[in-house]
Amino acid sequence: MLAVMVAARYYGTEMDPNEFRRAPGDETPSAQALCQWIQGSGMWARGLRLRWRQLMRLQDTGPLVLLFTDGTAGILTSVNADKSVVFLKDPRAPAGDAAIPVDELRLSQVWTGEVILLRAERGIAESDAPFSLAWLGTLVLQERRSLRDIAIASLTLSFLTIFPPLLVMTVVDKVLTHHSYSTLTLLSVILLIAVVFETIIGHARRLITVVVGTRIDTRLSLHVFNRLLRLPLDYFERNPSGETMHRLTSVYKVRDFLTGKLLTTFLDLITLLVLLPFLFYLNASLSWIVLVCAAAIMLIILAYLRPMRAMFGRVIQSEIERYVVMNETVYGIKTVKSLALEPVRKSLFDAKVADAGKWRLKYGYLGNWPQTLVTPIERFMSIGIILVGALLAMQDNTGYQIGALFAFMMLSMRVAAPLVGLARLIDDYEEVAAAIGEAASVLNRPLESNATHGGLRPKFAGAIHFDDVTFTYSGTKTPALDRLSFAIPPGTMLGVVGRSGSGKSTVTRLLQGINREYSGYIKIDGADLREINLRHLRQSFGVVLQENFLFRGSIRENIISGRPGLTLEDVVRAARLAGAEEFIERMPNGYETFIQEGSPNLSGGQRQRLAIARALITDPRLLILDEATSALDPESEALVNANLARIARGRTMVIVSHRLSSLTDCDQILVLERGRMVDLGPHRVLLERCSLYRQLWQQQNRHADTGSRPAALTPVLGQSGG
Repeated sequence: MLAVMVAARYYGTEMDPNEFRRAPGDETPSAQALCQWIQGSGMWARGLRLRWRQLMRLQDTGPLVLLFTDGTAGILTSVNADKSVVFLKDPRAPAGDAAIPVDELRLSQVWTGEVILLRAERGIAESDAPFSLAWLGTLVLQERRSLRDIAIASLTLSFLTIFPPLLVMTVVDKVLTHHSYSTLTLLSVILLIAVVFETIIGHARRLITVVVGTRIDTRLSLHVFNRLLRLPLDYFERNPSGETMHRLTSVYKVRDFLTGKLLTTFLDLITLLVLLPFLFYLNASLSWIVLVCAAAIMLIILAYLRPMRAMFGRVIQSEIERYVVMNETVYGIKTVKSLALEPVRKSLFDAKVADAGKWRLKYGYLGNWPQTLVTPIERFMSIGIILVGALLAMQDNTGYQIGALFAFMMLSMRVAAPLVGLARLIDDYEEVAAAIGEAASVLNRPLESNATHGGLRPKFAGAIHFDDVTFTYSGTKTPALDRLSFAIPPGTMLGVVGRSGSGKSTVTRLLQGINREYSGYIKIDGADLREINLRHLRQSFGVVLQENFLFRGSIRENIISGRPGLTLEDVVRAARLAGAEEFIERMPNGYETFIQEGSPNLSGGQRQRLAIARALITDPRLLILDEATSALDPESEALVNANLARIARGRTMVIVSHRLSSLTDCDQILVLERGRMVDLGPHRVLLERCSLYRQLWQQQNRHADTGSRPAALTPVLGQSGG
């Protein structure tokens, strides 16, 4: 890992060791795992096995990483082919130390040939390229070797398909006419050999086709999921999750097209290239009839493309609306059940289903017409061609051979099927093009790629500085933050208060880099937030929200979800700090207690304390608690607040809360009003000089002055009763 990090610095990339994921069972990092780590950081990488003479050819390639047999690695900095030595550097050596020359004999004692090539990504990375049909084409062409093997196998099988018709023609014209048993025996042997050969090649072709389809499907699925993860958070906040999921499922229509109909048609066209000349050799007139019929089918399909395209767009939109209602109902099923909204949601879903069914029916009616018009042409190609061939045979006075007619009839459908399939492929493409458009509307959104791959990776102490920051959410005109300026030193516990809509949560969103379209400057330890690597920034923060999502899995797995390699001892330490240890130990299986989807077996306070433990497990230098204690019961809140001093030790904390009583121990409290800073100071100071803070405090603590009110009401009630 260290060797990779040193080599990556040569290209200006700082690798984060926390992002490395060791493959299960690997005692030492494998070349594949290291390459995935490098590629995840925005660089190009490939693991190879090279020989000494191949190393000698690597001139001016930049540093390479050689993986040694003892689990360590060295950095190859240069090659001297004249002296037959390579220059290696120990990644643990100081930067100023010179590389050591090593000859083939010494290197072979510790190196078996494994090397990792890496460099900066040139042009647009594959993962950043727009999702389109052209991109899918490049995805398929990555399997060019396998596709070449499939093409060769298909070409061979196409030649083999000529044998049965030739056999029939020879049997009719030679064997039956002349009663030649020797010719029949020879033909039987040839047929047997051809069948065995065809079986073996067909098996191999199907096997390669399955492998190619699986590889394409895997790459496509990984690409879609990676792009989804790199979309900014505000996209998911603006778009319903049901709509997003429905659009992404369109990708699998594209996958089926690529690995199914497109590949099948491609293979059939190879057959066509072989059989069509042979058909013209047998009978040119009948061959032209087959081609004309195929052209007529294609024209019919092309005529219906535009109206079917428009109709299919309506079908897609209605399906999305139906899917959104279903997904929203499932996601909010607790609210539906608690408010008895089943009839309302059922009525809404019924309407969406009816609308989708209406457009699907119209699309089916329209699509039925080209099929109706094409059917008689297809039947003529299969049956009518026999009658025409028989007529031509009877009118032939030059001794037309009946066997040739049988051979043509056997091969004509093998030729007609690819021609019809090609015509239908155009129709299928319209649906696939719509699916690509649906998926592209999600996958081609602006990504966070530049911020996650590049940028600084400083070691944070925790000083925060807002300098004249103004930010406005899209779709609104009123700034959420209006020329906000404040600064706090490292290790400060900062409380943020204000009325609803004052910009409290916006401050934390900007700190996490969720929204980056602001004016002014936000700095952490003097580094501009926009220049910091986004993934490094977020990994340096621990964040606890008002509503926190827990994944399906054990309590231990949830707490260490950000650092899978940590031990149970680390988990217990974080749980104790968050005040979660006492209830976890009462669970039936302790830290291995399984949490179901939606965590129904946990109370709100327990979920919140687990979320705090999850945020603390990484020991972040900066911790954000955004209304983190609002869902807690008084006992749990008191427990978390009692631990705040221990939690805050050695780190900067930003605590957003509408409960001012939980912020009294903060070093500084930022008071916001309509996106502007009203005041900044400790609790006691703000009570004296900040009227807004004093007003909020009195509103929340006015019960302290109303103790005599119920007693004062008693005489009044007594008099009215008399």
